[in-house]
Amino acid sequence: MNKENGVKIGVFDSGIGGLSVVRSLVEHNLFEEIVYYGDTARVPYGSKDKNTIIRYGIEAVEFFKNFDIDMILVACNSVSAYGLEEMQEASEIPVVGVVEAGVLATINALNNTDKNVLILGTKATIASKAYEKGLLSKNYTNLTPLATPLFVPLVEEGVFEGELLEAAFRYYFSKLSPPDAIILGCTHFPLVAKGIRSYFPNAPKLIHSGDAIVEYLEKNYGCKRVQKETTIRYFASENPTHLKEIASLWLTC
Repeated sequence: MNKENGVKIGVFDSGIGGLSVVRSLVEHNLFEEIVYYGDTARVPYGSKDKNTIIRYGIEAVEFFKNFDIDMILVACNSVSAYGLEEMQEASEIPVVGVVEAGVLATINALNNTDKNVLILGTKATIASKAYEKGLLSKNYTNLTPLATPLFVPLVEEGVFEGELLEAAFRYYFSKLSPPDAIILGCTHFPLVAKGIRSYFPNAPKLIHSGDAIVEYLEKNYGCKRVQKETTIRYFASENPTHLKEIASLWLTC
């Protein structure tokens, strides 16, 4: 996949959460150019029905046809879970999702099918059982899927710590046994990963979509470091200025 002058990739997310994946791509310098599209006018996707999510995904494919890119990365877990196949059918270039990468990263991180895995995601992602199916196929049965939709608006509002977030942790996690690993099955969740991990006394391993997809692209698509510094172009269906402002904070902190 890697070409002499570097591969150009389009990254699609329901909003600003996919910037957590962009950060991992930039840190590993796998691409010459990243075209980021956040559907900020219709975020969140996680509360929407399957057919709507699929339609939004296909519309994203049409958006990226305006650019000279080599592949599309679906950073949104809800779209990866429900609409990846339809996006692939609508696209002339490879379309890659984060769910399969997250499953493989979990297996590599644990290497023990008896470990307790907590799967966090939006309502749509959890309802799809995409992570569960992937792990069950590899004999991981100690799985706890949990929809945590409140994390999305908190992150969208820039709430990365404090009492509001801690109250959400208590609301979702107070009755859980400490997991061995936590899949952060939404691109927004890595922004509050430190708090999620510190809530549990055993400091569980965290599976982050960005890091997982980097490993997946390197292994399955032969992506390698490019010589040029990655350039990023930002687009949003609503308020692109805000997206750029958030990107300047998240990608430099």
